[in-house]
Amino acid sequence: MDTQRLIQFFALGFVLLLIWSAWEADYGPEAPAPTDEERTAEERDDPDEDDLFIPEDLDAEGPGVVEEEPPAADPAERDADDGRDIRVRTDLLDVVINTQGGEIQQVDLLDYAVSTQDPTPLRLMSSDPERLFTARAGLATTDGPDGPGTRGVYRVDGDEFELGEGEDRIEIPLVWESEDGLAVTKRFVFHRDSYVVDVIHEVDNATGVDMRASQQVFLRRNADFGDGTSWFIYTYTGGVINSPDNRYDKISFSDMASNPVNRDITDGWLAIIQHYFLGAWIPPDGEERRYWSQERANNVFDFGMNTFWRDVLDGETASFSSQLFVGPKEQDRLAAAAEHLNLTVDYGWLTIISRPLFIALNWIHGLVGNWGFAIVLLTLAIKIVFFKLSETSYRSMARMRKMQPRMQQLKERHGDDRQALNQALMKMYKEEKINPLGGCLPILVQIPVFIALYWVLLESVELRHADFMLWINDLSSPDPFFVLPLLMGLTMFLQQKLNPAPLDPIQQKVMMALPFAFTIFFMFFPAGLVLYWVVNNTLSIAQQWLITRRIERGEES
Repeated sequence: MDTQRLIQFFALGFVLLLIWSAWEADYGPEAPAPTDEERTAEERDDPDEDDLFIPEDLDAEGPGVVEEEPPAADPAERDADDGRDIRVRTDLLDVVINTQGGEIQQVDLLDYAVSTQDPTPLRLMSSDPERLFTARAGLATTDGPDGPGTRGVYRVDGDEFELGEGEDRIEIPLVWESEDGLAVTKRFVFHRDSYVVDVIHEVDNATGVDMRASQQVFLRRNADFGDGTSWFIYTYTGGVINSPDNRYDKISFSDMASNPVNRDITDGWLAIIQHYFLGAWIPPDGEERRYWSQERANNVFDFGMNTFWRDVLDGETASFSSQLFVGPKEQDRLAAAAEHLNLTVDYGWLTIISRPLFIALNWIHGLVGNWGFAIVLLTLAIKIVFFKLSETSYRSMARMRKMQPRMQQLKERHGDDRQALNQALMKMYKEEKINPLGGCLPILVQIPVFIALYWVLLESVELRHADFMLWINDLSSPDPFFVLPLLMGLTMFLQQKLNPAPLDPIQQKVMMALPFAFTIFFMFFPAGLVLYWVVNNTLSIAQQWLITRRIERGEES
């Protein structure tokens, strides 16, 4: 099999693998549901109940778990004691916080639109049950009066807050007080040009007794809704834990259902990620916390962490802090927020190649200011790096093409005697000093780079809604007029003409059908990926044509 056929069959297999992965994600077998004996009492409660699952192995020395009270059945029916919504707006975020528990119920990303046709800011977090994704932080107490938990109603002065011109940060204090002398201030601190929100609980103990407290933070998400990605392109949506033992440990929703998380981790973080965006809780450095997960009703999952109990003596004040990152997977911001958080830009097992490719792509974009032209120039740079390897492959194919008439004569002479035909072909290769597999290694070396660049173009939020030229105004979406897929199919067809035709008539038909099959497949692929393939094929055709012409003229032996 010649090298061009090898890479095309490999590419076809890769595309089919992507389709299969997407199908498995949407329609594959689900994890078996736990039996009644395996479910906890909380899981068997009415779906409206909002009590959190308490791991059985937690003792007095373990982390505290906030128990939640059931919310009102309908937000429209809430009275003043059920809390109200307040709104916080910065240069990047538009956030809605409910004073009942101080829950972040809605986050709009002001720099990211819903689509190129809809300029409405993208809503990453929402309390809508169909698209539920919220962030909660509560405070539990023991050995004294009950604290606010995650459903206590806080008091706050004002309904709307906005980061003003010239301000670098805005702080919103929410206050909860009990009749026993316990006061908790929950502070949200928003920063300019940042997707990081500081969440701080300050506990003032004037109860007359010593007590202990624990902060609990978690993300809640409905696993039924996706991230808007086409079913044809699969990207991971689910939980991730970072720890010193495992920098990037995926915990899917099905994993949470079958084997709930229950780990003690120091210097880590957790996140729920989707294509291009994520929410993540980040604890202070050096602090050990209990990481946990639980499945709720209606395929809703909680994924969070608790501090261990901390003494708050009578007359003293204690402080607990965590950071919430809620926003896009911009790699510089992720790296600045927490160590290894940039791994949520999931390049898979070829990260070691993908990351340098993204750095190069980003650098080129800084020079030309257009992601489409950056892809073109990066493709050109890759072709230059692999020029000699590609030349070896194309020279081998050109020599095989030159021998095509003799190969056809041998086929006609030996008919259906395949053994004799193969022996005659091997003899001819030896006489002409042709290695039929001589071009395979160069192609195999380039395959990991192709796959790595595929993931770079698929995972980089920077390409989302990135304009290229003419009608292509979103490199992360398919070409609306299918021009790039048609050009890609045409370039593949031209490459077929430059390659030696297979001797087997069936193989000839299969090879001729591949350009048409790929054209159909690539109609569903993001324009940025198809652009890369068109440019790569075009450069390959030019290089292959020149080498083939020289070989056929006898300028090279």
